[in-house]
Amino acid sequence: MSVRSATHSGSWYSSKGRELNTQLAGWLSDAGQASDGDSFPINGLRAIIAPHAGYSYSGPTAGYAYKCIPPEAFKRVFILGPSHHVYLSGCDLSACQQYSTPLGNLTIDQEVNKALEGTGRFKRMSLETDEDEHSIEMHLPYVYKVFENHLDRVKIVPILVGALTETTERQYGQLLAPYLEDPENLFIVSTDFCHWGHRFNYTYYEDKAGVVTQSLAQSSNGGGKSTIPTSPKIFESIRKLDHEGMEKIESQSHSAFCKYLSRTKNTICGRHPIGVLMAALEHVKAPATHRTRFVHYSQSSSAVSISDSSVSYASAFVQREA
Repeated sequence: MSVRSATHSGSWYSSKGRELNTQLAGWLSDAGQASDGDSFPINGLRAIIAPHAGYSYSGPTAGYAYKCIPPEAFKRVFILGPSHHVYLSGCDLSACQQYSTPLGNLTIDQEVNKALEGTGRFKRMSLETDEDEHSIEMHLPYVYKVFENHLDRVKIVPILVGALTETTERQYGQLLAPYLEDPENLFIVSTDFCHWGHRFNYTYYEDKAGVVTQSLAQSSNGGGKSTIPTSPKIFESIRKLDHEGMEKIESQSHSAFCKYLSRTKNTICGRHPIGVLMAALEHVKAPATHRTRFVHYSQSSSAVSISDSSVSYASAFVQREA
């Protein structure tokens, strides 16, 4: 049996099963209530959006997304993660039969993989590509934990999403829409939000008057020394930038989200998996309607100087209303 190893355990998260289980349980317990008067878990849940950074940074935020899940409702979990290490023009599937975690193994749905491969739009990734990528792996311990009492019937469908165009996002969304319509399927979209700082080659800033500076590194006080913006502070500008993107996602307008990305160039690493989900929602047959809401947002650090850096994390749910 081909099993993908938990290659990021012991560095990005604990390789010790008991310790990891305790951490996950704690983050799930600590997650507060959802927004707009919703209570966890979310009835009619169709998808969640959650981060994929090291657990010391994003684990608590991810807990808010995973707390949305009623585990007894699902038999299959699609996990859409962006490709960080190899260029893909489409989407790839795993060639493995199982994914390992320090808590235990998760089984891949081979029947669905064959059906997706049969469309001619999905290829199988190599084991090296599979094990190098972290965007899917970082969700596996949470999936195992949340579904720990239902693992005898729950399978996963990992999908590595490449550098898609707006058009190909729509094409993949249309292919996945029938699966999204099935109430026994759950979709997980893996993404972090703004990666800000010189090391990410992104220092976007918007002042209180709405004037945008695409690169703060190009701004100075005339004496050769870079200025430190304070109105608003850098982390506040990042928060505004991210929340505008989150509002576009909540609007469920795929084209509006794409226009936002084109204008701001926000470094949302899972923008293509998000785009595929949004396109799939637009292809779901009427009279079904859905609601997308973000329930938590955080930053790895509060950047105040152009020498600082930060990564943002957000969690959301998609709920079927009718």
